[in-house]
Amino acid sequence: MRPHFVAIAMVAIASVGHAAPAPEDVAAAALRDTPVWDGHNDVPEQLRQRYRNVLDDFDFSDTSNTGEPDRGSAPMHTDLSRIAKGRLGAQFWSVYVSANLGEQQAVQATIEQIDVMKRLIARHPGQLALVTTADGAAKAMKAGKVASLLGLEGGHSIGSSLAVLRQMYALGARYMTLTHSRNTPWADSATDAPAHGGLTPLGKDVVREMNRLGMLVDLSHVSEKTMMDALDVARAPVIFSHSGARAVNGHARNVPDSVLARLKSNGGVVMAVGYPTFLSEARRQWLAAGAAEEARLETLWPGDPRAVADGMAEWGRTHPEVLATVSDWADHIDHIRDLAGIDHVGIGGDYDGMDTGPVGAEDVAGYPALFTELARRGYGKADLQKIAGGNVARVLRAAESFAAAHRNDPPIENPTVF
Repeated sequence: MRPHFVAIAMVAIASVGHAAPAPEDVAAAALRDTPVWDGHNDVPEQLRQRYRNVLDDFDFSDTSNTGEPDRGSAPMHTDLSRIAKGRLGAQFWSVYVSANLGEQQAVQATIEQIDVMKRLIARHPGQLALVTTADGAAKAMKAGKVASLLGLEGGHSIGSSLAVLRQMYALGARYMTLTHSRNTPWADSATDAPAHGGLTPLGKDVVREMNRLGMLVDLSHVSEKTMMDALDVARAPVIFSHSGARAVNGHARNVPDSVLARLKSNGGVVMAVGYPTFLSEARRQWLAAGAAEEARLETLWPGDPRAVADGMAEWGRTHPEVLATVSDWADHIDHIRDLAGIDHVGIGGDYDGMDTGPVGAEDVAGYPALFTELARRGYGKADLQKIAGGNVARVLRAAESFAAAHRNDPPIENPTVF
């Protein structure tokens, strides 16, 4: 055999012996060393809506039978069994209350949701651990428990009071989403008519006080101008606890490129959401077309709901539902990585805050499918570990470090309104 043929044969044999690991194996290795730290899960909302915060008959080991089809209620997405399958290691539990509540009602309701989540965690000491720091999360995960942190979803929960903000922090809240679906008196929401042009002076003080405390500023749900104002004011990294990339899906809930371009200098992280309508632009357009057709039919047939229903049924037959997939979720992660950098991507599933997750990751057991898709796209183990939890742990530590450096700064005061 000629020498160069020998060399070629040896290279071929070596390449066979060093085949690239399968994407499933890369994902499994990453999640074994760095379990998922998810930015947003709405189990507390489900406890309020389904059980009125009474836990006696609630079995968190298996919630697959919690659906009530006659009431249009699907089973919950989260339980201890599926958490284990999903390689979930840390979770920000969202203590959401309706943005339609008056501020004082919202304060009470938020405290009730903090209470019920603390009670649920305490019922499962072998699987869950309430934590308030990055070190506490690391310790809990090392012990094989799900590190459980609390986040406020919506600034209406503090009643426009920095004093209430401080007390929410004392109760364990470690992030606050500045708005939800509606504006607060001090910040504009992404899904409400602009009222303030971003943050008011009080809104900017809210961001400053959150930084002083070490509470993460969450910019999911807020308008682009509010995002920009918060980035101008913030001296610690911000998060988007559950948002996608607006360049991939144009929904107002997603993060525009103008903001992604600033994220690297801030040090923050976008925790990519799994909400199907925010993932697939084709699905968003399908939903809009359906809403438009329903409005057309209601105009044509006022007072005749049967005719409207029949017309929508026919429309549905000719316009089959467009579903979002794990691949769509990965598209958002690709874009955030490409524009902001791999150090600024995380995961914020929004499970139990939507009807279902995307095809392939319908509930919290689906995280490995997402990470397998990312590995298939060429993400290596180290990058997957950053996305899984390394980036959000870094951000929380940075917020804690800023607060420690400013522990002697006086609290910011705002006048009490009678």
